[in-house]
Amino acid sequence: MTMHETASTISLRDLVAQFNWERVTGDDSTLERLLETAATNRPGLELSGYFPNTASKRLAILGDKEIGYIQQEMDEVSQRRSFEFITGEDTPAIVICHGHECPLILAEIAQRKNFPIFKTPVETAHTVVNVTNFLDEKLAHSIIIHGELMRIHGVGVMITGNSGMGKSEIALELIQKGHQLVADDRIDCYRIHNQLIGRTPKMLEGFMELRGVGIINIGRMYGVGSFAHQTQIDFQIELVPFDGNEEYDRVGIEEKEYSEIMGLKILKMRIPVSGGRPMSTIIEAAVTNFLLLQEGFDSAKEFEEMVLKAIAVNKTEEENDGTVSQ
Repeated sequence: MTMHETASTISLRDLVAQFNWERVTGDDSTLERLLETAATNRPGLELSGYFPNTASKRLAILGDKEIGYIQQEMDEVSQRRSFEFITGEDTPAIVICHGHECPLILAEIAQRKNFPIFKTPVETAHTVVNVTNFLDEKLAHSIIIHGELMRIHGVGVMITGNSGMGKSEIALELIQKGHQLVADDRIDCYRIHNQLIGRTPKMLEGFMELRGVGIINIGRMYGVGSFAHQTQIDFQIELVPFDGNEEYDRVGIEEKEYSEIMGLKILKMRIPVSGGRPMSTIIEAAVTNFLLLQEGFDSAKEFEEMVLKAIAVNKTEEENDGTVSQ
């Protein structure tokens, strides 16, 4: 499975457009500032005059408590000292929540420095959650994996394997059976909120490449429900060439195999490919079995237990027969 790592960035302009904040200070050039972390900073310690170990490079959020403290507890000297520090180069911007007005001294210092300050009527807690979730997704590091990503029975299934294994053809068969395509050939994987999320570049959504046919528009051919924009990746199926000399796990009682992607483990199954095998049907069966595993039903273990019980019964009957004979 080939992986290529990529990095994501987002500008202040994207953030302002997303939440429709009102600009108080800073010109258009300040909107090009880049954000490096999804975390935010409510600068209580900085307002109190304590600057060591400050949370630099984070968006600063001023809410009811911070504005109340500024108005009731801080004189002009302490405000100037704290505001000079908070509006330093490491801080991307300041957002004032709950409809509060920007303190005059803060506005004066920000205008002199051409530092961006914004206002929003949204409550502080909601602003923090919304901004963190948005940035967490946009700033998530990603890797590119070559393969097919499908939603099968509601499960995000990544189908990988060497070139020429027929992954796209199998994906097309699954689409014809009513399942959804997420990505063909290129899967962009992100770790968001401890989940592995897969998608494809916007311009490739709903398209697939078939050798000998070319690019086809899945959405137009099979309807808008035939593809999805993204999915959580739950299960990996690796297609391998069938080898008559290889001993495959026919029962499924061997130890489960997992892939580790961006620090997260997902269940992995190797399925041999040979001419005449109905691969789309086999993959559907594998996904159904995966769903049973998630519900606590392990078909292989169930079969193993039945075999062991049958052996125990036979052994008991043999022992009883031996006792009777004596």
